[in-house]
Amino acid sequence: MKAARFYNKGDIRIEDIPEPTVAPGTVGINVAWCGICGTDLHEFMEGPIFIPPCGHPHPISGESAPVTMGHEFSGVVYAVGEGVDDIKVGQHVVVEPYIIRDDVPTGEGSNYHLSKDMNFIGLGGCGGGLSEKIAVKRRWVHPISDKIPLDQAALIEPLSVGHHAYVRSGAKEGDVALVGGAGPIGLLLAAVLKAKGIKVIITELSKARKDKAREAGVADYILDPSEVDVVEEVKKLTNGEGVDVAFECTSVNKVLDTMVEACRPTAKVVIVSIWSHPATINVHSVVMKELDVRGTIAYCNDHAETIKLVEEGKINLEPFITQRIKLDELISEGFERLIHNNESAVKIIVNPNQMDKGLKNKQAV
Repeated sequence: MKAARFYNKGDIRIEDIPEPTVAPGTVGINVAWCGICGTDLHEFMEGPIFIPPCGHPHPISGESAPVTMGHEFSGVVYAVGEGVDDIKVGQHVVVEPYIIRDDVPTGEGSNYHLSKDMNFIGLGGCGGGLSEKIAVKRRWVHPISDKIPLDQAALIEPLSVGHHAYVRSGAKEGDVALVGGAGPIGLLLAAVLKAKGIKVIITELSKARKDKAREAGVADYILDPSEVDVVEEVKKLTNGEGVDVAFECTSVNKVLDTMVEACRPTAKVVIVSIWSHPATINVHSVVMKELDVRGTIAYCNDHAETIKLVEEGKINLEPFITQRIKLDELISEGFERLIHNNESAVKIIVNPNQMDKGLKNKQAV
């Protein structure tokens, strides 16, 4: 079968590899669609980061580069391993793409996403969504309604990132939130907040991203920091008080500064983006306003609620898909476009079963 394999920085190859073995306790999935994530781009441009370098196998998966990429994916079950009796062939599914040790608890209240040596399917080994097929341990496979188009379902993984950020914030219905940055995660986070009855203010420079936020209907107000003083405008919109919660989604220090200054006393600042460089923060403002500054990473028992929001029609993922491509277009139409035109491309999704035109058309309905 065809798969996108990461060898090293700037070196991703579309290769023929053996089909996966559907071992006991696993589920065999025909991949329908797989999104290209910002993490994938970082691996391509700067990696290996999450991907174990060649000759240095990951302590859980036992794999190192080359590895199959892709962790935002949906598909259709084609086989179930021995011991799996609650998923059937033909079911539509998405995957929570974790690699963690088998003895790590995953029940309610656990923090398995923070466990030692955690990594992700499609980065740390165990196959990936940028391949025609994958076998995944049952506990990471989430059935979805056939009513969710499989192309949209590929966005449930990044939507779960937004949902986890919302949970970490403690925001509640009626609150006012400021989202700094309308990239893919910022937009999807805003969609979750709107679905939860929270008033959303987005700050964003890019015209294309501002237009996408309007099209998707995920913001009550959109502020351009090149045109207005964001903090002053936020104060006007909140009767001079500031927002209840602010989400930093850019890894830009100026945006983080704005989030802190735009908060009311005792508000929460949630840092959603992954920073590859040190940051500064106005500690005096944090202290004098008794702000809570919190980090958030990935997701932890968020998929079920995220899927429910989509199944109930509270979130429409269609507007966030900006392009659909085939696996052999991954570099030219996927990575290169996101690197050089990242303002206009929100989420590019890939059909790994590129030879099956009928399947592709059916899944795009």
